[in-house]
Amino acid sequence: MFDYDLPPLVPHGGNLGDAVRRYGIARERWIDLSTGINPVGYPVPAIAHQAWLRLPDDEDDLETIAALHYGSPRALAMAGTQAAIRVLPEVLPKGPIGVGLLTYGEYAPAFARAGFDVERFVTEPFADRQGQAAFVLEPGHALPENLKHLVLVNPNNPSTERFAPDVVMDWHRQLAARGGTLVVDEAFVEALPELSVASRADEEGLVVLRSIGKFFGLAGARVGFVLASAPIDRAMRRLRGPWTVSGPARIVVRAALLDTAWQTETRARLAAASKRLAEMLGAYGLDASHTPLFAWARQPNAQQWQDCLARQGIWVRRFETVAGLRVGLPAFDEATWSRLEAALRNVRSETDGR
Repeated sequence: MFDYDLPPLVPHGGNLGDAVRRYGIARERWIDLSTGINPVGYPVPAIAHQAWLRLPDDEDDLETIAALHYGSPRALAMAGTQAAIRVLPEVLPKGPIGVGLLTYGEYAPAFARAGFDVERFVTEPFADRQGQAAFVLEPGHALPENLKHLVLVNPNNPSTERFAPDVVMDWHRQLAARGGTLVVDEAFVEALPELSVASRADEEGLVVLRSIGKFFGLAGARVGFVLASAPIDRAMRRLRGPWTVSGPARIVVRAALLDTAWQTETRARLAAASKRLAEMLGAYGLDASHTPLFAWARQPNAQQWQDCLARQGIWVRRFETVAGLRVGLPAFDEATWSRLEAALRNVRSETDGR
């Protein structure tokens, strides 16, 4: 029996099984708001039986459709952006890489395992945590001279910060001049297309990651795309190997990317719902910022809030690096919204000691 010294798993939302075991509430009674996934995802079309019998066709038109959708010269389909994060360290030259202190948790361990020197940064809203970071990332300011690469999640998960394209491309320009790379994770940008730099992804030193799981609500399909220059695309394609995205998933994602009417309607719906969510959280003591897919509230007693909500069958994601809560969108029905509001009211009463 092998004794592997494996690193601990990175915690994520969607861990409803943990809540079921901890609180003894049956799974079907929970409202799971622990992720930033659209609760009313793309309506999956009928899939022909033959799609389950054949190997996936890596030469179909899925990547061409994705490239057109993102406005990029090319697109590489992966089994979710998570798979891309595991491959990226293999195609970038070694050097110090900046990763946010409060951001998607898989980047730092992936690059550290590959031998990169990971330098954590904070942005201006978290300047009080500067002592935990190597540098502060500020628009219009020079990056640290030693930095080779930078990972930027835009909008950031979970803190909802947004970075304008001209700011993003200024950081890219600085890194490219020193032979480095800017990795822009746009997993949540589909609802905010004005933030995207996907159309610039052919430039040397820029890699853009796009996700199908969040906006389209197709997380179970496990499909994402890498948008990059031809050399990086070729290198990642070789490492990816064949048949990484299943045939049925390719069919569903192709339909979703082509359905522009659904996309337009969904952007409007998510914008209204997320505004309502942030206002509701604020009414009960959580000062929340939001993207169209989730809200974030910095909260010193986040653990108490998570526990109080969980005892009422509502599961949210708690962060410890910077104490706070990420709350995803409820399903778009009034009964779910009413249940969430009642739970927040109860938590506010409990935390206020009334």
